[in-house]
Amino acid sequence: MNRNLSKDLERIFRIRIYADESVNVTIVGGLKRRGVDAFSARDAGNLGLTDKEQLEFAVKNKAVIFTHDVDFLRMAWDREHCGIIYVHQRKVSVGKCVKRLKTIVEVKTREEIRNQVIFL
Repeated sequence: MNRNLSKDLERIFRIRIYADESVNVTIVGGLKRRGVDAFSARDAGNLGLTDKEQLEFAVKNKAVIFTHDVDFLRMAWDREHCGIIYVHQRKVSVGKCVKRLKTIVEVKTREEIRNQVIFL
């Protein structure tokens, strides 16, 4: 398979991580340094948006939302989304979040995580 086609397929199937404003931006930085397509609400200029607006933005940008906010768990059941990854803020360290998120990106496709909730 030629290199350009391989990169195109990776772009189609690889998960993008969008961290809402509840997430420490250090996690996003750690993901980026490890080659994960990750960006934050701060990166996107989305600080202050409602949870619904954050989720809509993630869908529009074909990104899985990573959050500490339980409100996203409630919203997950009544609307389409690209996936939600939730972790309790005090249960998992920054380093473990980065490692676990990177693993998810490596083993799952966009389609596999679509409309799913993953508890980190």
